[in-house]
Amino acid sequence: MKGYKAYLFDFDYTLADSSRGIVKCYRNVLNRHGFTSVSDDEIKRTIGKTLEESFSIFTGSHDSGFLASLKKEYVAEADRIMTDNTVLFPETINVLSTLKASGAKTGIISTKYRYRIKECLDRNLIGDIADIIIGGEDVKQPKPSPEGLELAIARLDIEKSDVLYIGDSTVDAETARRASVDFAGVLNGVTTAAELSGYTHVGIMDNLNGLLQSHT
Repeated sequence: MKGYKAYLFDFDYTLADSSRGIVKCYRNVLNRHGFTSVSDDEIKRTIGKTLEESFSIFTGSHDSGFLASLKKEYVAEADRIMTDNTVLFPETINVLSTLKASGAKTGIISTKYRYRIKECLDRNLIGDIADIIIGGEDVKQPKPSPEGLELAIARLDIEKSDVLYIGDSTVDAETARRASVDFAGVLNGVTTAAELSGYTHVGIMDNLNGLLQSHT
């Protein structure tokens, strides 16, 4: 894997494990509406999708009004408990700091709201670790649309050939493909190496430390 001028990351299951908070938020909303049979694993498999997509999967509903109301309830739950139930992976701070110290740009592109990502980073005293953060509120189309990734690249004023996008899911891999940038998978989440291998990639890593082994 070559060295890049910019390393752009997904957030959930890539830089941080917020699955405990995500499961709690979905569970509270789903239980409130009588959808009690959805398992924790089913919830975790949707991490990276939009809230509306996930609630549609869980409830079987395609009613936009109903899904929007569930999303509103979820956001209220997340405002209350998400940050306290989110932890950065042990290697995250060192990897991002090392990449920054080498002169590379770093950024985060996620379906998660930007303010919540910043809250988590600030809680860990690394609020300035990313040169740019693109959250769900910053785009019209969520991943796998390349809109967020392309917006970050444009704002950083860098060539796509100098960018690596790192994520844990097939949604992230497809996002990189649509944006025509290199992709590296990380196995921090529930997506397997076999699933990620179905997409063009420059590497699949057990964790983010793999970036330091290959960065030159």
